[in-house]
Amino acid sequence: MARVGVAGTTSWGTTLAILGARAGQEVNLWTRTEDEAERLRADGENHKFLPGIPLPDGITVTSSADDAFGDVEIALIVVPSRMLRANVRAIGGHIASSAVVVSATKGLELGTGKRMSEILAEELPEQFADKICCMSGPNLAAEICQGKPSSTVIASSSLANVKHVQSLISSSGFRIYTNGDIIGVELGGALKNIIALGAGVCDALNLGDNTKAAFMTRGLAEVARLGVAAGAEAITFAGLSGVGDLIATCSSPLSRNHQVGERLARGETLEQIRASMTNVAEGVDTTAAAAGLADALGVDMPITKATYEVLFNGVGVQDAITALLGRVPAPEWAGVWP
Repeated sequence: MARVGVAGTTSWGTTLAILGARAGQEVNLWTRTEDEAERLRADGENHKFLPGIPLPDGITVTSSADDAFGDVEIALIVVPSRMLRANVRAIGGHIASSAVVVSATKGLELGTGKRMSEILAEELPEQFADKICCMSGPNLAAEICQGKPSSTVIASSSLANVKHVQSLISSSGFRIYTNGDIIGVELGGALKNIIALGAGVCDALNLGDNTKAAFMTRGLAEVARLGVAAGAEAITFAGLSGVGDLIATCSSPLSRNHQVGERLARGETLEQIRASMTNVAEGVDTTAAAAGLADALGVDMPITKATYEVLFNGVGVQDAITALLGRVPAPEWAGVWP
């Protein structure tokens, strides 16, 4: 039996804690305040994010970073991307020096465009430089908690580290695959949220399956284009963290980013939508970060740029669609394969 520490009590953080406990591990679920820890312990479940899903006996809820991470084999960081740097600063000095650190956050940092593993490398002590991994895939928390089969990918430059995480958390119902392309796996998981916003627009406007399929495919092309420019392998975007996550997030009513796209198409403002949401829709911040990264790398991302205009510059959804359809057609995989 191993010990696993989880930072983050969102739906996905709580789900990963539950998965670890179900796999027979001792799991410490870390909260930022003692009030939150007491509430979770008293309720026996996460009412806010996963109502009706009991916390298994193998989970210990604590607000002490020392207790949560001081003697663990794996530290899972599962917080919103805009909060990741601050959280890592709070717990980094408390994580056992031998632990593997895994980011399960799908996003890019606003202002820098950095991936979560890059932030971990900057904020953690130097001893963790070769122990950083990321997790990404088609992982809708509610379905996984209900016991429905799912798969994900753990990526790192260290095969030993990803295999170690795989051995401790993988199960018959939650299959973990390994990948050495951490750039591609992270960018696939982050950037598909942008495309999910547009997929929600397609569904809200009843544009049809042909339109949505074409939109998703062209979205995948520009996700891969940015990924390759950033140093990723093109084939990674054909895997679970690419097309797999794209399908789930663009198709499921459980997807928060899909929900945001639907609501934008129906006339709600971004401010109204955000004010009403409990969880974070990472696609919004990721759109801004990815647009800046695309400019820096000289990558053409028309869907991302159109989404940015709708979210932040007041461009109407229909006008954005018209602009996209008016573009001159290009080779299908330009910038991805020769």
